[in-house]
Amino acid sequence: MSTVSARRVDNWLRRALPGRCAFCLAPLPGEAPWCEACFTGLPWNHPACDGCGEPQPPVQAGLRCGRCLRRPPAFDRARVPLRYDDAVADLVQRFKFNASPRAGSLLLELLVTGLTPEDRAWPEALVAVPLHPLRARARGFDQSHWLARRLARRLDRPLVRAVRRRDTPSQRGLDRGERRANLRAAFDVPADLPERVALVDDVMTTGATLEALAVACRRAGAREVAAWSVARTPLHDR
Repeated sequence: MSTVSARRVDNWLRRALPGRCAFCLAPLPGEAPWCEACFTGLPWNHPACDGCGEPQPPVQAGLRCGRCLRRPPAFDRARVPLRYDDAVADLVQRFKFNASPRAGSLLLELLVTGLTPEDRAWPEALVAVPLHPLRARARGFDQSHWLARRLARRLDRPLVRAVRRRDTPSQRGLDRGERRANLRAAFDVPADLPERVALVDDVMTTGATLEALAVACRRAGAREVAAWSVARTPLHDR
């Protein structure tokens, strides 16, 4: 489906289905865009490693994973409320590749809902993971900046624009080490940052992209960096 067609469908759905669950279309009694059953049935990323957001078994709740203990990431903590699976994966695909504003709005609401009040109050600025301009033009929009811009307005925080210095090859099929090497010195943050910043992306796979951006943010003055993403790709799915 083309981007224009996807937007027309989204606009039609908004007009035709007011007060309906975004997932099952059941009538809704309140303001939330989902029903309780669909919300509960989403692939929530609980428990997850506090350091990198990797899904963990219940016995590991509240603990950091072995990988973070051996080699802590460049960011201090990760907040990734969902796993990249089922209905969430479908939303991300529609948002990322069809520029669906309906899917993007739902992902934004899920991210905000998955952050605690303490998380939302913590950052002094947000930084989106940027696409290279060539890739953004080819895709038609920069999905992480779209999310971060709206999230910054919701939280009443400034959004600092990072720069992707080179159009890195696709990360698909690369392991953690290869992704890290692929992204070395890929980002620049041409501004003095406050002490506490949160990075925003749609999906975290290995965390290498967010880690490279965290390094650039520390060079720009940030003392503490959090990584926020809507969904995490579990290790066994990579």
